[in-house]
Amino acid sequence: MTTASLVRLLILSAIWGGSFLLIRIGAPALGPVALMEARVLLAAIFLAAVALLLRRPLAWRAHWRHYLFIGLFNSALPFLLFGYAALTLSAAMLSILNATSPLWGALITAVWQRAPLGRRALAGLALGVAGVGLLVGFDRIALQPGAGFAIAASLAAALCYAVASNYAKSARTVEPFANAHGSMWAASLLIAPVLLAFPPAAPPTAGIVAIVAALGVVCSGVAYLLYFRLIDDIGAAPALTVTFLIPLFGTFFGWLFLDEAVGWQTLAGGAVVIAGTALVTGFSPRLLAWELGRSG
Repeated sequence: MTTASLVRLLILSAIWGGSFLLIRIGAPALGPVALMEARVLLAAIFLAAVALLLRRPLAWRAHWRHYLFIGLFNSALPFLLFGYAALTLSAAMLSILNATSPLWGALITAVWQRAPLGRRALAGLALGVAGVGLLVGFDRIALQPGAGFAIAASLAAALCYAVASNYAKSARTVEPFANAHGSMWAASLLIAPVLLAFPPAAPPTAGIVAIVAALGVVCSGVAYLLYFRLIDDIGAAPALTVTFLIPLFGTFFGWLFLDEAVGWQTLAGGAVVIAGTALVTGFSPRLLAWELGRSG
């Protein structure tokens, strides 16, 4: 991993960690479906402006099936699932459950490539499951009505990210920018019919408009440019290590701005999930430090 890739990883972690704070505020106020439709539509418009400036064609006719697949699994479905979960769960729990993406990614890669998981990966998966159990089993939020469905929705969203990440890595015919741009328009089209059944909960206030703008432009438009660039540079599984730092930012922002309680189960569950993720992805702090020294 080069220094440039590491910087992108850190910036992306902070952006997506902050996104769970914004979703936690915006979803109850505007409604999950309206919030996410506005998010992807703004991201699509932002990326369209960038594409026009850089003269980067979308080639929709040639790759529309690809964009629909990425838009469904990397944006529309996970956004809606996390939006629904945010009605019940804290920003910290959402961000930690999101950290299971590499665990799902390892399983999908094993099935995709028909390669059995090694002992290290299996141990990491076991740790990941134990961490999730520790987190949700001892957190009082998990006792609230609907919390079980919200937790399941969050885990399903993480699975969607893993599906999209592995697919994007295998589909190298489409460049990272086009992936980000095309998938946002596809997600907008996919969520729009759902909005007819679930209209906005209330007219947006100035604060909610600001949250939607931040989610659309920064947390989606800018973030996915970084994300697909990382997939192209370092691969699907290493790119998913962005989830190492997302729980730290998500927990910190939730505590700082929403006064969310950070109990022992949050810290312990998050640490165990991250440890499991590190085992599954083969993450090594020593190797990373060596790579940084070599690239610097």
